[in-house]
Amino acid sequence: MSAARTFLGSTIGKKVVMASTGIVLFGFVLAHMAGNLQLYLGADALDRYAVFLREFLHGGGLWIARAVLLACVVLHVWAATSLTLADRAARPVGYREWEARESTWASRSMRWSGVVILVFVVYHLLDMTFGVVNPGFEPGHVYRNVVASFRSVPVSLFYIVAMLLLWSHLRHGVWSMLRTLGLSHPRYEELADRLAAVFATVVVAGNISFPLAVLFGVVA
Repeated sequence: MSAARTFLGSTIGKKVVMASTGIVLFGFVLAHMAGNLQLYLGADALDRYAVFLREFLHGGGLWIARAVLLACVVLHVWAATSLTLADRAARPVGYREWEARESTWASRSMRWSGVVILVFVVYHLLDMTFGVVNPGFEPGHVYRNVVASFRSVPVSLFYIVAMLLLWSHLRHGVWSMLRTLGLSHPRYEELADRLAAVFATVVVAGNISFPLAVLFGVVA
């Protein structure tokens, strides 16, 4: 127990927590996007997919997935916050002059983009899962709920902006995760960089297509 506390209290331990929880979260966003592509197959296909998720393992599968995701989010946020506070404590006074050389915009924006994404996730749940902020919400009619939500231009724009921030977060997060898990050798850094870019682009392009499809009448 003491060894675990020592490990989790270290910078390396927190980075490992971020990387391991990141694997679960990255897998979820990819699977979530892929499942939602059934929007293009019509209302019956998407609604049947939602029923399958609700009834998987006699209804227990969805709650298990939610519990795992919630635990990963909490641990991910805890590790990120702890590392941020440690960085600030190490340099309580900022640089007099600062110029970005090795860092990228994606890496520098990880903290605040993560906060915006977290806010978006809460809104997304209130919109698509609980229907609190969706005026056309009907329980069990996922296709209709998606269309009703994305017909609102402000909602679609908020979704698209959040997805662009998600691209930046995934882009650096996947690259950082791969480095933490061992692909830090110069020979593999370019590969890790390309994998991160491809992963982020696939997920975000798929997600952004949904509100655009509704706004332009492809899905109605």
